Amino acid sequence: MKKRGLLLSLTLLLTAALVTACGGGTSNNANGGNTNTEANGGSSETPAPANNDPSQLIVATGGTGGTYYPLGGGMADQITKNAGVTATAQSTGASAENVRLLRDQQADIAFIQNDIAEYAINGTAMFEQDGKIDAFQALGALYDETIQIVVSADSNIASVADLQGKRVSVGSPGSGTEKNAEQILEAYGLTFDDIQLQRLSFADSAKAIQDGQLDAAFQTAGTPTAAITELAVTKGVKIIPIDADKIDAIIAKYPFYVKTTIPANTYQTVPEEVETVSVKSMLVIRSDLSEDLVYKVTKAIFENIDQLGHAKAKEIKLENALQGVSIPVHPGAKKYFDEHGVQ
Repeated sequence: MKKRGLLLSLTLLLTAALVTACGGGTSNNANGGNTNTEANGGSSETPAPANNDPSQLIVATGGTGGTYYPLGGGMADQITKNAGVTATAQSTGASAENVRLLRDQQADIAFIQNDIAEYAINGTAMFEQDGKIDAFQALGALYDETIQIVVSADSNIASVADLQGKRVSVGSPGSGTEKNAEQILEAYGLTFDDIQLQRLSFADSAKAIQDGQLDAAFQTAGTPTAAITELAVTKGVKIIPIDADKIDAIIAKYPFYVKTTIPANTYQTVPEEVETVSVKSMLVIRSDLSEDLVYKVTKAIFENIDQLGHAKAKEIKLENALQGVSIPVHPGAKKYFDEHGVQ
């Protein structure tokens, strides 16, 4: 009898061990807690984690020589210090590449121009082959990236309409600048067929203007732009304004634009204010991250702007965080903005 009792006890212990090994016990979920199968209706399968929050956030920025990378490093530091999760800035090819990194879950937060974000959401422009990419949502707008139409100081070009028939660079092929140029010309009833089209980087455009081989160039960048500043010193420049009614028409059709005034004397040969439009640099974040995490990240960034360690941070304002944002805002960011009356 004693042997039978001992055998029965061993059998029961072995059965319990097998049940536990097959998922009958508890397992850690993505939040570090426990998931009990009985609490989920007695299912024999372990439930999916409550969310997909990673233990470390990757912030996709841009090239190391630009603004996105150092500013992203400052943001990563503040997220690490204040949001309860480690964050690291990563150098990338900027906006279009960053969208694909988010899609492929190779990054979690990214810098991007707001017009590029809209193209990705709709699968247009440089994303036609990719199709619609909806793996991300807005975290908030940052600062203006201004469309500047540059000509030499002695040019007889005074309006966008005067570009007809002229030698005009619209930026590198497939760039955001190229699309900006197309849309602004459109407001004046012009297309690329109406100009002597060139697709040059702005460094090459500036050199061509200086050498008299180019009449005008579009450039989308924060002001002052170093290459324009240098050209103003060596050659002298004018920045061509966009007419008020055309600005209204552009914004009505493409809501990711915002009206912008380039201050007088931004460039030494441009003593007057110049009216134009800008797109916004913005932060986007993976859609599948939890509301709680994104709320904490948003709070960490916008409550520590003065700690970001870059001059451009002075242009980031909480009250402007939704300006020019035409894509869905992540619920976690929206919760933070609602609490602070940002619309």
